[in-house]
Amino acid sequence: MTKVKNGDKVSVHYTGTLNSGDIFDSSREREPLKFEVGTGQLIAGFDKAMVDMEVGQTKTVNIPSAEAYGDGDEKNIIPMPKTNFPEDMKLEIGMQLELQNDQGQVFPVIVKEIGEEEVTLDANHPLAGEDLTFEIELIEIGVELDEPQHHHDHDHEDGEHCGSCSCETDSE
Repeated sequence: MTKVKNGDKVSVHYTGTLNSGDIFDSSREREPLKFEVGTGQLIAGFDKAMVDMEVGQTKTVNIPSAEAYGDGDEKNIIPMPKTNFPEDMKLEIGMQLELQNDQGQVFPVIVKEIGEEEVTLDANHPLAGEDLTFEIELIEIGVELDEPQHHHDHDHEDGEHCGSCSCETDSE
């Protein structure tokens, strides 16, 4: 039977879970994910897990944070004066907001702390620092890729993109 190798275009179903057992993403209720193996379209650990899989095979892989979204970077922790927020905005810890950088790119941030004068925002990927587990089922080898595919590893709200790949957040 044919085994997956780098450069193969494949389709898979997957379910991603955290160490707590909580599911953060799954393709089971959607079309299978299609991508080219070994091209960096996916997190490194997921990409590596594909090599040598056979059609119909299902396997579970544990991916340490270093091979997923990394451990997070202190440079992505942003202190922001409270005066930068509208007075009527009810800020809450864990709330997702969007910031725009000097180049006009919009990116998601999470409110981490709310002080008297300052709000601390975290622009790291939401899964940074998390070890991930994926159950992967190889559906097909040799699929047609319609357009560049991106694997986000978590659910998106209102058409947001995570910013973990080369795509830009368009509303994440």
